Amino acid sequence: MSQTPHEDDETTDQQHVSDLTDTPEREVDLECLVVQYRNLADRCTITPSECSAEAKLTHWLSADRTAFVDLEERR
Repeated sequence: MSQTPHEDDETTDQQHVSDLTDTPEREVDLECLVVQYRNLADRCTITPSECSAEAKLTHWLSADRTAFVDLEERR
């Protein structure tokens, strides 16, 4: 027996993004940790400063250091 979702229950990715952008803006302080490697690209990991050590396990973004730019220089 299969269930079909009700039309009212279906949401799109665009709706989810819209929901996020409709929230009031707030400033978030971020921490940046750069790990330098001898034979690989340096990696930068960004986490919210206010996160507990436990929350930082799931609230982070890492990328090659060259992927990040100084916001003030780009304005």
